[in-house]
Amino acid sequence: MRADARDNRERVLRAARAAFAEHGAQASLNKIAQSAGVGPGTLYRHFPTPGALLVAIIGDDVAALCEEGRDLLDHTSPAQALRTWLRAVAEHATAMRGLVAARMAAPPAPDADAALAACHERIRATGAALLERAQRDGAVPGDIEIADLLTLVNAIAWVSEQAPCDEYLLDRLLALVRGMEPSPQEEET
Repeated sequence: MRADARDNRERVLRAARAAFAEHGAQASLNKIAQSAGVGPGTLYRHFPTPGALLVAIIGDDVAALCEEGRDLLDHTSPAQALRTWLRAVAEHATAMRGLVAARMAAPPAPDADAALAACHERIRATGAALLERAQRDGAVPGDIEIADLLTLVNAIAWVSEQAPCDEYLLDRLLALVRGMEPSPQEEET
């Protein structure tokens, strides 16, 4: 990619991130282009649909989340590593007024954008590695699946985002995920 095209793309991504954070799904693509200092044609050349633009933003965040997850695989407490990473996933999901939570809450449909499907797979794989480590350690019951856990975390993130005046709601709701801890019956076996 030429340097000017790369710069245009980066300006569009920065402007889009800000617009989605402020307006959610109602963000205007024309205003994003204007804010980025490019014409609508330039925006659509890089991102032919609003979904493609959102997935490009999500993709950058997913890469950072996965890197953090890989780093947490060396944490001394597998349960704490999993909780820390799930909190980061929830923060990511609240970043753009429900758009990320809505896109990431459930696995993509078979006909979904390949880039979105790849984001889902990278998140799932990273979470699965952290969950399996916590399960091997006995900190989390073996019957919990990463897909269910990610759906729950994204739902919690979405709900917390609906009450922006309650800055502690996300943490209180994530604390309810303590059900992941082994029951007394499982500890006896």
